[in-house]
Amino acid sequence: KLCAGEEKRVGTRTVFVGHRPVSETDAYVEQKFCDNRIVSSKYTVWNFLPKNLFEQFRRIANFYFLIIFLVQVIVDTPTSPVTSGLPLFFVIIVTAIKQGYEDWLRHRADKEVNKSSVFIVENAKQVKKHSEKIKVGDIVEVKADETFPCDLIFLASSNDDGICYVTTASLDGESNFKTHYAVRDTTGLQTDDDIDSLTATIECEQPQPDLYKFVGRINIYRSNQEPVARSLGPENLLLKGSTLKNTKKIYGVAVYTGMETKMALNYQGKSQKRSAVEKSINAFLVVYLCILVSKATVCTTLKYIWQSNPFNDEPWYNQKTIKERDTFKILRMFTDFLSFMVLFNFIIPVSMYVTVEMQKFLGSFFIAWDKEMYDEEIKEGALVNTSDLNEELGQVEYVFTDKTGTLTENSMKFIECCIDGHKYKDGISEVDGFSHTDGPLRYYGKAEKCREELFLRALCLCHTVQIKGGDNVDGLRVNQECWTYISSSPDEIALVKGAKKYGFTFLGHEADYMKVQNQKNEIEKYQLLHVLNFDPVRRRMSVIVKTSTGIFLLFCKGADSSIFPRVQQDEIQQTKVHVERNAMDGYRTLCVAFKELTQEDYKKINDQLSEAKMALQDREEKMARIFDDIEADMHLIGATAVEDRLQEHAAETIEALQTAGMKVWVLTGDKMETAKSTCYASRLFQTNTELLELTTKTMGDSDRKEERLHELLLEYHKKLLQDFPKNSGKLKRSWTVSQEYGLIIDGSTLSLILNPSQDSSSSNYKSIFLQICLKCTSVLCCRMAPLQKAQIVRMVKNTKGNPITLSIGDGANDVSMILEAHVGIGIKGKEGRQAARNSDYAVPKFKHLRKLLLAHGHLYYVRIAHLVQYFFYKNLCFILPQFLYQFFCGFSQQPLYDAAYLTMYNICFTSLPILAYSLLEQHINIETLTSDPRLYMKISDNAMLQWKPFLYWTFLGSFEGLVFFFGVYFLFQNSSLEHNGKVFGNWTFGTIVFTVLVFTVTLKLALDTRFWTWMNHFVIWGSLAFYVFFSFFWGGIIWPFLKQQRMYFVFAHMVTSVSTWLAIVLLIFISLSPEILLVVFKNKVQRRKKLSNRKASDSLSSRRSVRPLLLRTFSDESNV
Repeated sequence: KLCAGEEKRVGTRTVFVGHRPVSETDAYVEQKFCDNRIVSSKYTVWNFLPKNLFEQFRRIANFYFLIIFLVQVIVDTPTSPVTSGLPLFFVIIVTAIKQGYEDWLRHRADKEVNKSSVFIVENAKQVKKHSEKIKVGDIVEVKADETFPCDLIFLASSNDDGICYVTTASLDGESNFKTHYAVRDTTGLQTDDDIDSLTATIECEQPQPDLYKFVGRINIYRSNQEPVARSLGPENLLLKGSTLKNTKKIYGVAVYTGMETKMALNYQGKSQKRSAVEKSINAFLVVYLCILVSKATVCTTLKYIWQSNPFNDEPWYNQKTIKERDTFKILRMFTDFLSFMVLFNFIIPVSMYVTVEMQKFLGSFFIAWDKEMYDEEIKEGALVNTSDLNEELGQVEYVFTDKTGTLTENSMKFIECCIDGHKYKDGISEVDGFSHTDGPLRYYGKAEKCREELFLRALCLCHTVQIKGGDNVDGLRVNQECWTYISSSPDEIALVKGAKKYGFTFLGHEADYMKVQNQKNEIEKYQLLHVLNFDPVRRRMSVIVKTSTGIFLLFCKGADSSIFPRVQQDEIQQTKVHVERNAMDGYRTLCVAFKELTQEDYKKINDQLSEAKMALQDREEKMARIFDDIEADMHLIGATAVEDRLQEHAAETIEALQTAGMKVWVLTGDKMETAKSTCYASRLFQTNTELLELTTKTMGDSDRKEERLHELLLEYHKKLLQDFPKNSGKLKRSWTVSQEYGLIIDGSTLSLILNPSQDSSSSNYKSIFLQICLKCTSVLCCRMAPLQKAQIVRMVKNTKGNPITLSIGDGANDVSMILEAHVGIGIKGKEGRQAARNSDYAVPKFKHLRKLLLAHGHLYYVRIAHLVQYFFYKNLCFILPQFLYQFFCGFSQQPLYDAAYLTMYNICFTSLPILAYSLLEQHINIETLTSDPRLYMKISDNAMLQWKPFLYWTFLGSFEGLVFFFGVYFLFQNSSLEHNGKVFGNWTFGTIVFTVLVFTVTLKLALDTRFWTWMNHFVIWGSLAFYVFFSFFWGGIIWPFLKQQRMYFVFAHMVTSVSTWLAIVLLIFISLSPEILLVVFKNKVQRRKKLSNRKASDSLSSRRSVRPLLLRTFSDESNV
């Protein structure tokens, strides 16, 4: 049985349509394929517990606490197993509930899909079934606005021409209609009886995830006739998840079901990205683990030194048992070491992990809720696909952006065209050039009338545009105002509209014919014979049509780099001038060519294409070779220029990102000149930026390409080294250097650098190139293939220091770089939603990147950095008094705190204030962060989680721990603290230390809070009140499940002593005094800075006003 996830599927599968054998004599053996059940859930009822526990205990901290818990259970340790078991199980249970709930939602969604109703044609009747019951080979009927339940081969529709319209929004986000075609032999089977009479087999490739590729053929068998074979491609395949539109119903046969559908294969996970903060946490964890081991080692050693005195080892009141005497000393030492490890293990904060998870999960909602990142046009806001990388948004050093649809609107407008070197553009004066329908035209010289018409016919025929709307009357569409042109590419619509403006109107398809209305309002019909589809490698598309007079024509349009080598060389120059000028102006250019075919040429081409289309193996390679042969020796007619406007605030956003210390690289597949002008418009390049070019143009002839490249690399490297001081390790922004440099490189030169020829001695190309790139303030990479975009990102990502990279794009061609970068951002654009679906975050527009990084990213990083440092600090404060206590209790492993306090400290008493802080804190308000990008630099390079701040927090924790313990210790020099002369004991001692501890660490957080909300007040003062209430409650009742009632009325008695109150207040103040002094000192320094800045600005303005006054005085004197 073929199951989902099977790697490297080979060969083909044969599907019997309607499960009917080809001939009655053949025995039909039912084939085994996956059923149509969709399973997106991770767990089942039976495997949830073992699988979830296994995944959770793979985490080092969880595994460590499990070991500690087992040690407490097995070895006679000073604290109860409950003290480490309860926090651990709390973390495990909370995480399991969260993951279980998420999986239950997936189960519910799966059930909804699997139990939905579908209609299957069996024995010429419609049978209603659950979707999960569909088998490969079933004929399924789908009605308008229904979703396809599996991958179907389209057999027939309610339209006579066998066409249906589909939207694939849930697959790739493209909301525009796509046209699919039935094989012409089955288009007439429009009823259940007709479709049931079909005897056919489908041979197709095994399931694979590419949404845009499909190779197959259908063999149709008719009685007493030869079987007919027809090729099947992506245009015949209706994908699960797509929706039927503008078509009453269709029939299709199931070829891929369940987990083998393209949709299911596409949703099988992305690689997990980890943030730099997690790496810092692990490093700090190692330090605290070393502190823990060293504490346990010191205490174990000192215990045995202290016990070397026989009286200390075995006093008269505590004799050893025979078992204790007989135990090996090494074993005793080992168990003592483990006991100390257990006693001090709370220095490792297990609850930090669950707090960090909750902070990331809850914090991500703030991005989705941000009203400023909501786009009215598409009625959508920002989307968070993974909350694991929130803080990484505050650490970005390199931004890699696509151009079309990301920096620009991807909303195309036809600007001008040139025919045989003559320019045609909208203008002021009316001329008798084109007959036109909307507005005057300006022409610059004029091409021949027949060439003009040929060019406009090419624009009307060479595309994949469909018409939606309008009424059909006698085969002609009327009411043209209601039309909407629909296409997967905005360029094509712009060109068709451009042709319409000049009098040639595309009227749509009718069966195999394309209809065009010419300037004389006559309807011309062209039989569409073949479409040679556009692909990113060829960078062009063609159609072969037959005119009403029987002439075969090939029209081709594409990028100049792919058209010029395929046309007559003497025709290029006059058009090339216009193409280059248009590109300099920032327009997208396409060249248009044609070729007339003879009957023999067409017959040969038709046979070759038909044969290649029937191939099941290497179909695409074969088709590409044939396309290459067909699209040769053409004649150039002209070129078009289409404008793609810059997105709103794109330039301001790039400027802000650069000011914030980020380096912005543009990676595009567009022409160099077009991309360059966009870079100037978006302020990536300034007017004073010196551009270094590594392009085909600067490389020169093909013989010396590598040598020339090496020379240029060395020349640029030398120039940059001279201009940049050597000690400037990490230049944050261009204002630190005298000259700004920008680099331009194209795809062919990049492949030379990344993949130099074997005999090339220049193996250091890559390192020199990288050094040049890193020294430039901005880089433009044009003519990039999707894979090259990812290579560039990987190259920068793996440089020394591992800078944090961010990729942002809007199309399927950007997915590879989005997945490669540390943070991937998709734009919900017009090129579909593949980028948004594969990204970590999705935003409606490029301008939203500014707030996402400068405000949200900054705050997330500051919050989580504070959370991590605070957790280690409060646990050090917690456990240091416990360590010091061992020096005063003969290293007997006597706990300082009660078991309830040990258990509740991290779970209840100190967890909510830091969670609220890590979600709500704004040390600088959002408006200031967005308007002053330089603030972003203050937290760059993981500044708040470096060793310096870590050591400061550790020092603070150690100082406060010493104050807690020795402050209370000196208070206890007079142990009679009650007015009636009663003596306080060790549990009171521990409780006073614990009370000072809880109040100090909570008030420390209150001191750090700059942005107070009712929630902060509630959790901070509420946590302190809860601690007091719990202490009274815990000590006020005799608990039947406790062996010793050691805390009975301890807290109540403690608070009756005035000395205790005084000590608690005094110790809290002493503990927080360094922090208070630091805050006062910082405020003083800031005030002084503000004052000096004001003075400097005042003196500057007064100096400006003095100069004109002097000039005025002299001029007055000269007049006298």
